[in-house]
Amino acid sequence: MKIRAIDDLPLRALRTLGARRGWLLSAPDSLRVGFGRCVARIELPSGVNDVASARRELDAWSGDLPDHAPVAVTAFASLPFDRSAPGVLEIPEFVIVADSSGTWLMSESEDESWRAHLEDLDDADQEVQLATEMIYRPSGESYAHSVAVAVERLRRKEVSKVVLARSVSGATSAPIDPASLAQRLRVREPNCTIYALPLPDGRRYVGASPELLVRRLGTSALCHPLAGTIALPPHVDPQDYHAWLLGSSKNLHEHALLADEVVATLADHYDQVEADPTPSIVTLRTVAHLGTWIRATGAPEESAPHGLELLTWLHPTAAVGGLPRAEAYRTIRELEPLDRGHYAGPVGWVDARGDAEWWIGIRGVLVDGPRFEAWAGAGIVPESDPTSEREETRDKLASVLSSVVVDRI
Repeated sequence: MKIRAIDDLPLRALRTLGARRGWLLSAPDSLRVGFGRCVARIELPSGVNDVASARRELDAWSGDLPDHAPVAVTAFASLPFDRSAPGVLEIPEFVIVADSSGTWLMSESEDESWRAHLEDLDDADQEVQLATEMIYRPSGESYAHSVAVAVERLRRKEVSKVVLARSVSGATSAPIDPASLAQRLRVREPNCTIYALPLPDGRRYVGASPELLVRRLGTSALCHPLAGTIALPPHVDPQDYHAWLLGSSKNLHEHALLADEVVATLADHYDQVEADPTPSIVTLRTVAHLGTWIRATGAPEESAPHGLELLTWLHPTAAVGGLPRAEAYRTIRELEPLDRGHYAGPVGWVDARGDAEWWIGIRGVLVDGPRFEAWAGAGIVPESDPTSEREETRDKLASVLSSVVVDRI
């Protein structure tokens, strides 16, 4: 791979290209886009349960760029929620990285052939469409019943927390343009990371994730777990709702379970782990969450955790799974009627140095021509009310689907 700085980059066209037929991760402060052919596929046959062979394959690319290079060979991935399900990392022919260090192009050649991919792109201006079909699994009534069953188990202390999800699938009158969907999400959720990634089954997963699972840079790691939610009605001052959320014992308890889990996991591998003393508010377009920044440092440089190893240890957190992990996962399998697939799995990138940025794949839509599928979940604790949790998933689904279809749910 060769690397060089580039100027005058057409960012909108680049985002369109990545979202429509490449790999796109667009954060508020950085951009990573892959395009062209896939030059390498690194398999994870046992999912994130065993990343050793994938790490060795990725390490083999470390000599392709000098040690002092500002970026390293990068692989993109959207991985399944099930930590044992097979996954794949993909290294594109061209990768552009734009962050505080500058704008860089990685490619196999030094010519200008990459620019041809940006030519003759249709604008990402498709409007939202009418839904011709909409199916909810489970129904609102069935979901509330599952929550009630989970609450009983929680009160018997069989599990401390569990996240239960539901889906909506359907179709529109014309094929959905992933680039237009990504652009709408970027405008509506400026505080989120926009992702648009190919899946092995040919679909694309496009979403706006508010939740950083982990960012690994050298010998440090940063996490920003979110748990505890309140809906924000339109045209209101969110401050009153923020105050309610910060004073809600149920939401604070749910959030503390998650933050404590992440701190404990990182403490097993880093000398120093610091978390914000109290959660802060993360405000999105239609909901607000409690979030805590957690920083880990002090690992020796030669043995600093790799970006793939951090996935093994952290995924799935209690934000999308529950506690204890095994008991919560068993409850999910028993009470959720469908396989989550890539919903709530890690989305992001990892490079040949072991640096990585993984977000939780939520608030997204799986797109295949005119067909779509979206998911939303709610964290269930002993104090949970089934009706309220059903409405929380409804609000989350409505927020995502408003970028796809005209119909509100």
